Amino acid sequence: MLGAILGDAIGSAHQRTKIQDFELVTPDSHWTENTIFLLSTADYLLYGGEYEESYSRWYGWYPKVDGGYNNSFSEWAKTNGVKPYYSCRNDGAVRAIPIAYAFDNLKEVMEEAEKSANVSHNHPEGVKGAQATAAAIFLANAKTPKETIADLLTSIFGYDFKVSYETLQQGYQYSTLAADTVEAAILAFLHSKDFEDAIRKAVSLGGDAKTLAAITGGMAEAFYPKVPKSLQKWGWEQLDEGQQDLIHEFKSEFIAEPSQVRAA
Repeated sequence: MLGAILGDAIGSAHQRTKIQDFELVTPDSHWTENTIFLLSTADYLLYGGEYEESYSRWYGWYPKVDGGYNNSFSEWAKTNGVKPYYSCRNDGAVRAIPIAYAFDNLKEVMEEAEKSANVSHNHPEGVKGAQATAAAIFLANAKTPKETIADLLTSIFGYDFKVSYETLQQGYQYSTLAADTVEAAILAFLHSKDFEDAIRKAVSLGGDAKTLAAITGGMAEAFYPKVPKSLQKWGWEQLDEGQQDLIHEFKSEFIAEPSQVRAA
């Protein structure tokens, strides 16, 4: 999960900016609500309960984060998630990242991602974004060839990965919708050569950089042999002790061995 957290933090300093050459870590780089969302999911996967309880609990623990929560989520969390609000935003997709590691096959991953989304992001595009994100990271973690990842995700979700990165970047506009974020984040990963390049490509789209880079970073961490140690150290130091402990426990429980893809 640290790859997604790094993407979130690095992207936070470059929202809406089509920047090509930039420092990965700046004084303005910080994790955002995206990190709280994915840690909330990890908490649920480790300890059970209900998704809405976990998301509301973590919101209560971290009510004020740099960048802030969107108003719809805040109001929902204050009610302990009593009723879904038909969201199609991209934050539901980020929440699904840990699910990729907690199940043994693609079918189970997609079913659980749908479950995580439905408590709030029960719009069809909200569910699709969560499922596609979790599926993409599951496949990347299994070291599935990129061409196969693209073909599978196109078959399941109807995405178009034939467009070049340059064409996507030129026309891409800022959006917080899952429909505009997830496909673009996956394409940034598919056109990357290593972890750092993946993050740079996600940020350079010029959109919701923190969310794009969180999703891309989640895939890149799963697929590539290593995340630069300097980035790992910096990202780890941005987290508090409770967050670090949760990640340790999650890795111990779910990331001992790479996932193996089985038929959906």
